[in-house]
Amino acid sequence: MSNIEFKKDVIIVGTGIAGSLIAKLLTDHVFDTEKGKMVYRAEVDHPENVRELSILMYEAGLEAGLELDSSSSLTTYNEYIRKFYMEEAKVPNSPYPNLKQAPSPDVLDMEKIIPPFPDKKGYLVQFGPMPFASDAIRIGGGTTLHWLGTTPRMLPNDFRLTEKYGIEINKPDSEVKTPINWPIDYDALKPYYEMAEFEIGVSGNVAAQEYPISESMEEYYGKDYVFPMDEIPQSYMDQKIINGLAGTCVQLNFEEFPLTMVPSPQGRNSTPNPAYGKAKIIKANSTDSGYKLSLNNIENEEYKALGSVWNPYMGERCEGNASCVPICPVQAKYNALKTLKKALYKFNKNENLQKHKFISVQAQSVVYKLSVDQANQEKISKIHLRRYISKEKTDFVEEVVDTSDSIVILAANAFENPKILLNSKYTVIENGQKVEKTVANRSDQVGRNLMDHMVMLTWGLFPEPIYSYRGPGSTTNISSFRDGNFRSEFSAWISPLDNWGWSWPAFSPGSDISEFLGQGLFGAELKEALAYRLSRQVLLHFEIEQLPNPNNRVTINDQYLDALGIPRPVINYELTEYEMKAMEQAKLASDQMFKRLNIEDFTKYTEADKNTFIYNNVRYSYNGAGHIVGTHRMGDNADDSVTNSYCKSWDHPNLYIVGAGNMTTLGTSNPTLTLSAFTIRSVESILSDLENKFKN
Repeated sequence: MSNIEFKKDVIIVGTGIAGSLIAKLLTDHVFDTEKGKMVYRAEVDHPENVRELSILMYEAGLEAGLELDSSSSLTTYNEYIRKFYMEEAKVPNSPYPNLKQAPSPDVLDMEKIIPPFPDKKGYLVQFGPMPFASDAIRIGGGTTLHWLGTTPRMLPNDFRLTEKYGIEINKPDSEVKTPINWPIDYDALKPYYEMAEFEIGVSGNVAAQEYPISESMEEYYGKDYVFPMDEIPQSYMDQKIINGLAGTCVQLNFEEFPLTMVPSPQGRNSTPNPAYGKAKIIKANSTDSGYKLSLNNIENEEYKALGSVWNPYMGERCEGNASCVPICPVQAKYNALKTLKKALYKFNKNENLQKHKFISVQAQSVVYKLSVDQANQEKISKIHLRRYISKEKTDFVEEVVDTSDSIVILAANAFENPKILLNSKYTVIENGQKVEKTVANRSDQVGRNLMDHMVMLTWGLFPEPIYSYRGPGSTTNISSFRDGNFRSEFSAWISPLDNWGWSWPAFSPGSDISEFLGQGLFGAELKEALAYRLSRQVLLHFEIEQLPNPNNRVTINDQYLDALGIPRPVINYELTEYEMKAMEQAKLASDQMFKRLNIEDFTKYTEADKNTFIYNNVRYSYNGAGHIVGTHRMGDNADDSVTNSYCKSWDHPNLYIVGAGNMTTLGTSNPTLTLSAFTIRSVESILSDLENKFKN
C-alpha cells in the first residue's frame, strides 16, 4: 500500500461533465493574495500576487481516454469508432472499453428477475422486482460520450411537485409522508442554465419553443434570449408527422390535449446565431454574501462552435450522422472532454495553448472509499483507491491519499457516488456506545430515490416513405404532456420523434433482412421489400417521469465484489401505479396519433420481454433512457437530504457530492443540462471555501 502525502487544494473524483465543469471553472480562477479573494485568471493585475489552485482528478477509465493532445485523442477516438463498426449490437456502450477493473452497467446484461434470486450477469446486482434498464460508461468524459445530446430545461413546476400537485413520498422505511420540492426553484437556476447552454454549445430556436406552462416563453427564457447556435433543421420525417398532426388533439382522462411539436434544443454544433453575439466567459465576482458566477462577453471575439478535441475545425457543424447514440463520428455533439481540455490547457501570453501545470489527472484509478479524521470526524481525511496497471491485468496498487487539507468532490455517476459513500464507514461514541456511521448519510438518503425515465416505444409503418436516419437521432419532441393537472394522478412525459427506424425496439434492419430471407425473398424481391419497409419505419418514444421512491435504491454487499475486490452496486427497483398509469395513458395517446397518421401499428409487448408488466389486464414493456438520477438528493435540511443546494455535504465541510444524483425529482427533460446548471452553481460555494482556506 502506498500512502500519498502530497497536498492538493481540490481533489475531484470523475472526469464526466460534473467533474470537468468544476475543474474548468476552478482553473479559470486564481487567488489574489493582495486582494484576498479569488479572481478571474485573465484579470490578474500583478502575477507575483497569484496563488494558483492545485487540483488532482481521478478517473476509473483508461489513461488513453484522457490523452487530449491532438494526435493521441484522435487515435483513441478512431479506436472507439472502429469498435462501434465491428459490434453487432450498436448499444450505447458498444464503442467503448468494457473494463473488468472498472466495469460499467450494460443494457445487454439485463435479464428478467425471478425473485428472490438476483440478476448477477452484469456489473449491477439486480434484485428488482423490476430490472433497472439503463447503462452508463466509466471512461474519460463519462456518459456524455454516448448521450443523445438533447438539452431541454426543466419546467418550473418540476421543482415544486408537492406545492403544485400535492405529491408526497414516504420517508425511508416509514409510512410517514414527506414533500419532494427542490431546495431551489427554476428562477434561481435560470442564469446557470444560460451558462450551461453556453458551455455545452446549445443549438435551438427559443422562439419556436412551446410548453404547457403558465409562464410565457419570455418569462421562461428571458427577454431577447437566444441559444448560442441556430436550431438543427427538423428532419423530413418530422415534417411529415408535424403536418399530419398539426391542429389536432388527443383525449386522455376525459381531457383534450392539443398536440404541440417543437424543435428540440440540443448540444451539437450548427451555425452560430448572430443574435447571441460575442464569445463569452463564466467569471466569479466577489460579493458580500460570497461569490456569484456570471456570463460575460469577450468584446473582441465572436462566438464560434467548438469542434473536436483533436481539431477545433472538425465537427464545427453536425453532419447528420444518426449514430449520436452511441458515438458522434466527428464530435459535433458535445462531450465533456471538450470542457476537460479547457481545464488542462490554458492560453499563455502569446495566445498559444499550453499544459496547465497545476492540474493533473490520474487515470486507471478506482476510488472506492473515504475516511474521516479520527480527531475531527466531520472532516474527510483520506481517499482510498486502487490503481490498476493495465487493461489486461487486474493487478493493482493500493493508494491512500491525504485529504485533510483538501476539498474533496465526488463527481461520478449516480451509481458510483453512492457506492463510494456507502463503502465509507466510521465509528463514533454516542452515550458511551460505539455506533457505526456512513459518510454523508445522516439522513439515510444515500443510494435512495434511484430514478430514470421509463421509455415506452411504439412503432409502425407510415403510409408513405419518410426516410429515417436523415440527420441526428432526434430533432423534434411533442411537449404537450410535460406538465398539467394530471400530474396529481400519473406521470408527465415528453415524446421525442426518433430518427432510428425500428432499430431500438426490433433491431432493424437486421431483423427485417432475417424475416424476408425466411420468407424466401432474394435478389430484386428482397431489395424491394427492404426498400418498402425501411423507408416507412416510424418510431415514437415516450419518456415517462419517475417519482423519487426510497425503496428504489443502490446498496452494497460484500458478497458481490468486482475484479478489484470493490463492492458492486446492488439495485432494488420497482414501478408504482403512478408510473404504470402514465404508460397506459401514453399508449392511448400513441394509438390516437397512429390512427390520425394512418400508421400501421407493429408495436408488440410480450412476456418474453425482460422489462415487462401487466397493468389493468394490458401488457406494457419499458426501456431505460440512460437518465440515472436521484441517489444523493439535495434538500433544505440534513434530515431528508444528502447535500444542500450547492451540492455540499451536510455532514462534512470539505466534501461535495455532485452529479445527476443530486436531482430531487426528474421532470421530463434529459438531465444533463440541469445537472450542468447546478454543478456550475456549486462552484460559487467551492470558491468561498477556498478563499477561507487561503486566508486562514
